[in-house]
Amino acid sequence: MSATSHSTAHPSPESPPDPLDLSTVPPTPITHLSETESLMAETVRKYATTTILPLARAMDEAETMDPAVVESLFEQGLMGIEIPEDFGGSGMNFTAGIVGIEELARVDPSVSVLVDVHNTLVNTAIMKYGTQESKRKWLPRLATASVGSFCLSEPASGSDAFALKTRAEKVKDGYRINGSKMWITNSMEADLFIVFANLDPSKGYKGISAFVVDKSAKGFSIAKKEKKLGIRASSTCVVNFDDVDIPSDQLLGEEGQGYKYAIGILNEGRIGIAAQMTGLALGAWENAANYVWNDRKQFNEYVGSFQGMQHQLAQAHVEICAARALVYNAARKKEAGLDFVKDAAMAKLYASQVAGRVSGQAVEWMGGMGFVREGLAEKYFRDSKIGAIYEGTSNIQLNTIGKLLQKEYTKS
Repeated sequence: MSATSHSTAHPSPESPPDPLDLSTVPPTPITHLSETESLMAETVRKYATTTILPLARAMDEAETMDPAVVESLFEQGLMGIEIPEDFGGSGMNFTAGIVGIEELARVDPSVSVLVDVHNTLVNTAIMKYGTQESKRKWLPRLATASVGSFCLSEPASGSDAFALKTRAEKVKDGYRINGSKMWITNSMEADLFIVFANLDPSKGYKGISAFVVDKSAKGFSIAKKEKKLGIRASSTCVVNFDDVDIPSDQLLGEEGQGYKYAIGILNEGRIGIAAQMTGLALGAWENAANYVWNDRKQFNEYVGSFQGMQHQLAQAHVEICAARALVYNAARKKEAGLDFVKDAAMAKLYASQVAGRVSGQAVEWMGGMGFVREGLAEKYFRDSKIGAIYEGTSNIQLNTIGKLLQKEYTKS
């Protein structure tokens, strides 16, 4: 895919944009899509239905991402959505990426999160903080062939991300990394890893730096692969670094700035996870609604025609639409160069709550067919739980929202 037209709010991904003068932008519905974004939705929906859907159940049962799916994601241009065309990417805007992530999650949230982490965390990190030389080196690979992974969490460093113990030290011609990372998404499929390590523990979290590590580096290894409740086709592993030496040009950005990079990138990434959750909720709702309105009968009537069922379907759809409004509003604010931190936290929090509720109800609406592993209903339900956990738990989102509200309403 390549860009044909862009949203009116389309900043360069390489540097923070100046805030857009919104007085120049005609008011439009939050969920209004540009030509490019509409094409993204239409194309990804068709691709997901024809290519991913037939494999979704088998990948979940095998707890493995089909390599053919990963290859097709590159072929579709979904692994370099915001990467400029000069570097082999699609050159689209942030919201186009959010649209793609949401559409993928309607069919398989495992595939969606692979694309999400690769685009919103890894690609973003290189585009925002990499030198021109490192962009030329890494972005073409990320856009066309190499899956990326984001290595921040550790066994004792989850919500308190900056308590990490992985260390980096300066050596001749570069850096040496030692330590271990846990809960690392895309680790089995990835060739490139953004790794956060503390270069100067005496400075606390201000000693944290970010590095680009190639899977082929000596001393790098993938250890335990987690067996999970949901998103089972998405790989989640322990990653070990045993005297991993990397050249100096694989430092990402500046020494000691890793904590700032991680915060900024994760704020954007949370909008992606929120889109994954709204896509999941839509998929679960549509799957169940089609069944109760077209297939399942009781007392000679389609179950969906009963008022009690219609009220539940209607309430669930209202909540999905409300969550999507939060997601697209956060995405548009990010594109406009406005402060979107609270919006991203609200979107991620509420979208994950809605995904859990709706996918759980959908199992009940479908009765026995919702409970068996023959269809996708129970898979959506299992997949939904991760939304309240990764890229900032629900309580962390509430902390963020609460602190920002307190700052807003505290009288000076």
